[in-house]
Amino acid sequence: MTSRIPRYTLDGVTDADVSAHPFATDDGLGLDLTRFRRADCDDVVLLVHGLTSSSDLFIMPEHRNLVSYLLDNGFTDVWAVDFRMSNRFPYDTETHRYTLDDIADYDHPAALRELRRHIGDRRVHVVAHCLGSLSFMMSLFGGRLPDIASVTCNSIALTPRVPAWSGVKLRYGPPLLDYLFGISSLDPRFTDSPRLSREWLLARLVSLAHRECSVRACHMLSFMWGSGRPAMYEHANLLPVTHDRMADLCSACGTYYYRHVSKMVRAGHAVKDNPRDPRHSDLPDDYLAHAAGVTTPILLLTGDRNHVFADSNIVCQQVLSEITPRRPELEIIPGYGHLDTIVGRDAHTDVFPRIAQFLKQQAA
Repeated sequence: MTSRIPRYTLDGVTDADVSAHPFATDDGLGLDLTRFRRADCDDVVLLVHGLTSSSDLFIMPEHRNLVSYLLDNGFTDVWAVDFRMSNRFPYDTETHRYTLDDIADYDHPAALRELRRHIGDRRVHVVAHCLGSLSFMMSLFGGRLPDIASVTCNSIALTPRVPAWSGVKLRYGPPLLDYLFGISSLDPRFTDSPRLSREWLLARLVSLAHRECSVRACHMLSFMWGSGRPAMYEHANLLPVTHDRMADLCSACGTYYYRHVSKMVRAGHAVKDNPRDPRHSDLPDDYLAHAAGVTTPILLLTGDRNHVFADSNIVCQQVLSEITPRRPELEIIPGYGHLDTIVGRDAHTDVFPRIAQFLKQQAA
């Protein structure tokens, strides 16, 4: 029997005190912060995952992960949040109607309140990925997150752009899956479903279009996110063990979030899902409406082979540069895609130094 990396392991971070800090949102969900502390420092870093994933992205034991890299480079108090999109919780595969507005209004402000309860008024820098990045920026530009020292956004920030096929999937996929096939969530492990079940048949159908590798979970992830073979990363950038366990790192998710993303893709930037929803009356209908008042330093990261959110961050820099007081920085990583900037075997040499450089500039 071959050894297998356990799911939800903390083995990837050594020489740090690890503690869990559960907290609740105003709409009644229990979420979690994990702290990796070697010593107190003036500049605290909060890591934010994306849809289908979790804090595990940042603490992978098979290579030098982002938490360990930051701890080794002077940021000795690093936190990672698991919000309602985390695959560590059941929320995302339950029947729900959550939107990114819920996360912007409830999850990120609650996480920062809990974080501040432990660190006081020290500077907080955020490094966020995928829809964690989009929703965090919605919260920041919606006026819900004061006193953020800097934000690093991987792959997307406030101007979603997707390949043409992804736009078709986003617009028509959720209603077709919901009402025609009776599938309200997608799982890269559908290939392990009972033979001839709807889930099994969908996974087999998807694999017919993906001959680039033998890992069917990888095929399903390309169906769930982006347009490419594969879509979420470059195979050459992953260790084999990482590729084999992608269904652990990026697992099942509900399709309702896709509806909100689709609205923003069509609008060209982040907008509220339902302007008539009284629960989010404190958020702007257009998240760029008050951008001129946002002075937070921002680093926009993207791979030049991003087949999930394409040139979203390139466009975002152009848009924000015209309306915000501080021009965001942009870093395009050659040879990388959407997720491998975080989980790639050489991300610690190709990507993480740029993040650390930006953080140190803002900490000076």
